[in-house]
Amino acid sequence: MAQYPSTRLDASFAALSDATRRGILEQLGRADASITDLADRFHMTLTGMKKHVGVLEQAGLVETEKIGRVRTCKLGPRQLEHETAWLERYRERWAARFDALDDVVKELKDREKNHGRTK
Repeated sequence: MAQYPSTRLDASFAALSDATRRGILEQLGRADASITDLADRFHMTLTGMKKHVGVLEQAGLVETEKIGRVRTCKLGPRQLEHETAWLERYRERWAARFDALDDVVKELKDREKNHGRTK
C-alpha cells in the first residue's frame, strides 16, 4: 500500500478509535453544530472538544468554519472508501476462515453421528 493511503488509514482509525469522536460524527451526521454545542452535549470543556474536533479535522472527517466568534462543525468530504475497502479485505478473510471451521465442525459431527461415540 502506498504511503499516502497508509497515513490516511492511520489518521482515520486513530480518529475513530475514541468513543467521543465517534459520537461527534454521529451527531454531525444529524446536523451541523458549533463546538460549544458539541462540548455541552458531551459534557466537556471547550478545550477538550476543540482537541477532539481537531483530530477529526486532520483525518478529513470533519470540516469547521468560523463565522464571527462561532466555529461550526460539519461532516467532512471523506466517505471512508479506503478504510471500508481495507476492512472488507479482512472481513472476507475472516468469513473464509469461519466457513472452513464450519466445514470441520460439520464433518466431525457427521463422523460422530455415523460411528457413535467411543468411550
